Amino acid sequence: MATTQAGPEGRSRRPGTDELGTVLVGDVVDSRFDLAGASAWIRRLSAELSAIAPREQVAPFDFTQGDEVQGLLRPTADPFRYVLEAALHEAAPAMRWVIVAGRVEAGEGSATRRTGEAFVAARALIGEAKRRHDGLLVLSGDPTADALLDDLAPVLANSLAAMTARQRLIARPMLLEGSRQADVAARLGVSRATVSVAYGRGRVRDAERLVRAIRHIFQAGLARRTEGYGW
Repeated sequence: MATTQAGPEGRSRRPGTDELGTVLVGDVVDSRFDLAGASAWIRRLSAELSAIAPREQVAPFDFTQGDEVQGLLRPTADPFRYVLEAALHEAAPAMRWVIVAGRVEAGEGSATRRTGEAFVAARALIGEAKRRHDGLLVLSGDPTADALLDDLAPVLANSLAAMTARQRLIARPMLLEGSRQADVAARLGVSRATVSVAYGRGRVRDAERLVRAIRHIFQAGLARRTEGYGW
């Protein structure tokens, strides 16, 4: 007879029926004004995010009908990398994102074919993000971490949304690859002064600090939650 394990809330689980993962859900803000454009962007984004690091993904990214993309990552993956890839994309429209760590049911297929507690929580959280007009909400499952993330994650989203197309172009390699200003200038074939101005006006340094802080808080919260499950 199969044994069961109790989670931190006293619920039992049967081995092999669920796992810990990180769910990402993103949708296009005000997509109703350009449904065709939003749909085309989500299809493109889904393919590009799925190609980034397939081994980090429990299930590949996929899109729902309309303006939403979903992904399912392993607990060790960095979900903020994917949000940054989307937010700093040259063709990016305004989007809102939620990141939720939790239990998902074992299964096959893309993220849109999967289910579990984390997906239910993500669906509720994207509704909350819409009501609050927040561009990013994050739940690690640890109350202490989540209280901090509730304040900091929307600030990061606002910081990224405020950047112009040129500032995003400058910020992208810095936030995603840790590139220096001189390296970015050489890559783009522009002067160091041009990069410096965009870096300052786009408040890229503030975004870098926020990403580091939010990533650290999320990982610490996830570690505490993982220890609670005994996984």
